[in-house]
Amino acid sequence: MFMPKYMEDGRALVKEARKVINYRKDVARPEDVERVRQNLEGLKEALKRRSSEGVQKAENELLPSLGKLQPRRELSGIRENVELIVVAIVLALGIRAYYLQPFKIPTGSMQPTLNGVIGHRTTTPQPDFFVRAFQFLTLGRTYADVTCEGATDSIVSISAAKLNPFWDGSVIRMSSGKIYKVGIDPRSLEDQMRVGPGQSFKKGEPIVRGYADLGDQLFVDKFSYNIFGPHRAEVFVFRTNGILGIPPGPNMESEHYIKRLAGLPGDTLRIQQPLLFVNGHEAQEYGFRRVESQQNGYTGYRNVPNDTMYLGDPNATLTIPKGNYFALGDNSANSYDSRYWGFVPWQNVVGRGMFVYWPFSSHWGFVR
Repeated sequence: MFMPKYMEDGRALVKEARKVINYRKDVARPEDVERVRQNLEGLKEALKRRSSEGVQKAENELLPSLGKLQPRRELSGIRENVELIVVAIVLALGIRAYYLQPFKIPTGSMQPTLNGVIGHRTTTPQPDFFVRAFQFLTLGRTYADVTCEGATDSIVSISAAKLNPFWDGSVIRMSSGKIYKVGIDPRSLEDQMRVGPGQSFKKGEPIVRGYADLGDQLFVDKFSYNIFGPHRAEVFVFRTNGILGIPPGPNMESEHYIKRLAGLPGDTLRIQQPLLFVNGHEAQEYGFRRVESQQNGYTGYRNVPNDTMYLGDPNATLTIPKGNYFALGDNSANSYDSRYWGFVPWQNVVGRGMFVYWPFSSHWGFVR
């Protein structure tokens, strides 16, 4: 049966008014609620009479009293969006504080299990934009191509810098006063790409030409250790504050290291290159066996006589004291780990390296 538009609108307003009364009757002033009820009865009577003018008049009387009972929220859409963003931020901070924390592999001490920043010098110009974008997504690769702009110039210093809120890199200061910004960290520039202070360049010569793979980025599980505690052979992250053999980072702050947990409290360790022995037996866990294999880039566990504090001799043993852990890098030939500086106190442990979320390379997935 056809219903005029004014009847549809009137009935919809009746439903809305009933909802407002039920919702606000316990908090609104009684006289405001009563006024809405009276106006609502007037609208219902006009609808029964099917009078277009009567319905319009009753609506005009009801709407102001209804608005007074439940004032319209100004900018409600913006307010709701802001509330949603605030809730999302609070949830993200809570997850980061208690459950998962993103972590970037800074060095090569865990290679080839996990890649740190690796710089490569090249002699050819960087590829086009689309190739660079694809390689950044899949490999975490960033290119740098900086040429000398003056007649002759030389590098005075290379220092770490935050190029933007999301990107760390380097600032290269030249003797001419010229400054070049590069999206590659100083260690990779100097140690791997052989770019350093004192080098001189003529106009048009490349100061930095190459690329850096920015290292694996993973989520650290901070929750499970609160229930189950660390397990031998897991990849774990810890803070360096209070570990005497590790100098503080920039601004004298604690840093985060990532290694493989080689020894639990009470374990007795020995390294007889390339093998690791735990409590008198060759380590059997997958992570250890992979390092010991000396295949696919793994070098085996190394004794470093006269250089390390512990396990430098194949016959030397070490028992881990209570409340401490022993950390070894998978790249044993080039890892500054517990052999050099000692033990990781339990209170320094952050969590278990769980999942590589970027880049989308062969390391993407759960950490083993």
